[in-house]
Amino acid sequence: MELIKTLPAVFEEFSEQRKKSFITALELKEKGIPFVGGFCTYLPKEIPMAMGACMVGLCSKTGETIPDAEKHLPRNLCPLIKSSYGFALTDKCPFFYFSDLIVGETTCDGKKKMYEMLAEFKPVHVMELPNRQSEMGVQLYKEEIKKFKAVLEEKFGVTITEDDIRKAIHTNNEQREALKAFYGLQKMDPPPMGGLDMHKVLDGVQFRFDIPKATEDIKALTQKVLDEYDPKKYEGRKRILITGSPIGCSTEKIVNAIENNGGVVVCYENCGGARSVDELVDETNPDVYEALAKRYINIPCSCMSPNPGRPVLMERLLEEYKIDGVIEVVLQACHTFNVESYTIKKCVTEKNIPYMFIETDYSSTDAGQVNTRVGAFMEML
Repeated sequence: MELIKTLPAVFEEFSEQRKKSFITALELKEKGIPFVGGFCTYLPKEIPMAMGACMVGLCSKTGETIPDAEKHLPRNLCPLIKSSYGFALTDKCPFFYFSDLIVGETTCDGKKKMYEMLAEFKPVHVMELPNRQSEMGVQLYKEEIKKFKAVLEEKFGVTITEDDIRKAIHTNNEQREALKAFYGLQKMDPPPMGGLDMHKVLDGVQFRFDIPKATEDIKALTQKVLDEYDPKKYEGRKRILITGSPIGCSTEKIVNAIENNGGVVVCYENCGGARSVDELVDETNPDVYEALAKRYINIPCSCMSPNPGRPVLMERLLEEYKIDGVIEVVLQACHTFNVESYTIKKCVTEKNIPYMFIETDYSSTDAGQVNTRVGAFMEML
């Protein structure tokens, strides 16, 4: 008889998914299934999925290998880049080891230079990402997606049909819808779960290679959260939205500071949250490449200039999630998000919602300072 798992156990299962997926990746590699490694949400994962490949994320989220990376890279570089390069350099990332092809996109200058250096270890293909959300940008990215498909076909000796791509689009859209329904539960007042539990699911699902099964698990978890909803658990807490850089392991020190000081994170706008899955690919568009290009280039990341979509998304999230305060977390040397914080602060404060800016890295050295600052912010609310 199968034991009924408690809600905390299910959340923890998603949290442990990255480690568990190392074994799964090995088993899949032994079956001859190709792996394609990527770094950003701008990568149209439907293309490798259409050929039966596994997509793995290579953005590292800890400071473990940063000292090794700094032997080659400047210390004042983004910790995400240093960590990702460090894991490749030291061969400590199983996903990098298993990847048959590394795919990058020209998002920020630091990553572009990192791709050059990664090419010394692995085959690397770089997609030229237009930095402007325009019709010309869509057409340029459409051609890049076609080129990416041709690279995969040549390297792996396969043919990727448009029907295969449409099936992959539908599969991914279903998962996006499931994730939106899951984190959309936080619109409830009081919310049904804490920010760390929500983040465990959003992060862990990236390492589930059987996407249809993962989608069903997300739907089941969403129902379980509803069934076990306790309105008293987070009653009276201030509702916080986190925005900014993809913050990786610094999530824990930020969220703990918020939730240990009377708040609860009800929404993540940053990568891995609403920014990544908010928009679906248009399945009615007869041109699958244009449909993919439009969806992916519309992701409102700060690498786009101008980036009108991000304030629009922020304003909607502020209203839908009844936000009491916004905390923007920017990684050190993440210049585009640092510059764009001016726009986001203006967007938020014009709605008479308090805003706080935190610049940090992957270390725990500033955890005390973060807790003090966040505590003062929460007290102000």
